[in-house]
Amino acid sequence: QVQLVESGGGLVQAGGSLRLSCTASGRAFSRYTMGWFRQTPGKEREFVAAISWSGALTYYAGSVKGRFAISRDNAKNTVYLQMNTLKPEDTAVYYCAADDRGEGLPTFVRDYDCWGQGTQVTVSS
Repeated sequence: QVQLVESGGGLVQAGGSLRLSCTASGRAFSRYTMGWFRQTPGKEREFVAAISWSGALTYYAGSVKGRFAISRDNAKNTVYLQMNTLKPEDTAVYYCAADDRGEGLPTFVRDYDCWGQGTQVTVSS
């Protein structure tokens, strides 16, 4: 398994941008499908974006499509989430996750094996 550490969260005004990073340590990062999820208090963790092991395939939740972009650099064991045109409703703790099956682009929490500790993103209006 891999260990995941997110960074890049913070406070930003509506309309602004942030880039989250998730760096993995451990074995064979390049074989993992990677995902980003987010969670607000009292709500279930929700899917944001996923990227295939090669980076060739990506998938987004409808609420972020066209504003967020997921990418990865396997040489650096890092996956990114570029977030543009941020809205107050994007405020959440953002988590990265790894799926070692390397198949498809899963969107369910249960499909991911490893999780980071999360990073807070707050968007002020």
